[in-house]
Amino acid sequence: MIASASAGFDQYRDHIERGKVETIEYDSKTVGSVRKAMVYTPPGFSPERTYPVLYLLHGIGGDETEWHTHGAPQIILDNLYSDNLIQPMIVVCPNGRAMINDRAEGDLFDPEKIRAFEKFESDLIQDLIPHIESSYPAAKSRDKRAIAGLSMGGGQSLNIGLHNLNHFAWVGAFSAAPNTKTPEVLMPEPDKASSLSLLWLSYGVQDNLIQISMDVHEYLKQQGVPHVWHEESGGHDWPVWKNNLYLFSQRLFK
Repeated sequence: MIASASAGFDQYRDHIERGKVETIEYDSKTVGSVRKAMVYTPPGFSPERTYPVLYLLHGIGGDETEWHTHGAPQIILDNLYSDNLIQPMIVVCPNGRAMINDRAEGDLFDPEKIRAFEKFESDLIQDLIPHIESSYPAAKSRDKRAIAGLSMGGGQSLNIGLHNLNHFAWVGAFSAAPNTKTPEVLMPEPDKASSLSLLWLSYGVQDNLIQISMDVHEYLKQQGVPHVWHEESGGHDWPVWKNNLYLFSQRLFK
């Protein structure tokens, strides 16, 4: 089913309460360096309450700034809060390329850089999540953690989220890229997926990487694994990914 966000969902509105975006640094023992991430805290943020967390991942050509540069997540989320459509949450945009020089430069398909996207699993679980949970009033239970991403980050979200069901109850892949593990490797024990609160797969119907998501979808159907299969008009591009964030975020932590 093709669905679209409401008109103006990603447009700046005057006279509404706004969240805050900041760049943070954390010590990564996995990489052996200090790394950066961007963190969004919602309107009305208070250290006196506890918040669920969405880890939102970028594509192969991006870094921790990509979502905010191209996807306007703070505007999308501020508008959703204003309309009372989502639960208050912290959103963390990390750098999914876990290596010393983690900038999106040079040959993005260099094998070392591709391995760095795989290495990010350790960086996220062992370094970034503990840092966020010690620095913010973040909930520490799996039912209050979500992971989602676009393209390369969509593949990472499936690879990491489904491999760490003890950490994540909400998993979303927007236009998952070829780094996505095969369905049988992603979910060798499909019955364990019953612990997921939401598994979201989506793609644009003109996307030339569509088969990757379709293969996962077909496997999940065959195994009887509950999931949302969401089609978008469009290709492998930002209108699709922004619309996905708008729709996916409304389902979280409810």
